[in-house]
Amino acid sequence: MFDHVKFGVSDYAASKRFFLQALAPLGVSLGGEGEPSYGVELCGSGDASLCLFETQERPAPLHLAFKAETRAQVDAFYAAALAAGGRDHGPPGLRPQYHVHYYAAFVIGPDGHNIEAVCHAPEGV
Repeated sequence: MFDHVKFGVSDYAASKRFFLQALAPLGVSLGGEGEPSYGVELCGSGDASLCLFETQERPAPLHLAFKAETRAQVDAFYAAALAAGGRDHGPPGLRPQYHVHYYAAFVIGPDGHNIEAVCHAPEGV
């Protein structure tokens, strides 16, 4: 649906560290980096990327949902995100209110954004 998403963060170093650590279980890694005012690009296995740049402007909090291939990746994301300084916003588990196989975990990142990892596959797939 998109090529890349770029948004501002107030503490560039903390946010870069948080997103790299939290999203590593989902196969996300550093793609490229410039000055903090330009930012960093985080890439996964697809063509889309997530870009962060340093700013003191405060937008409304975002909800970013990252695709996980397995439920184990959701669990690993949650553990990594908490270890990186994220705050719990919903532990790994089924969310049947969305659909029967919706398995997700939610954390609040350094700038108050709601960061989610979600797997849509049935258990064991």
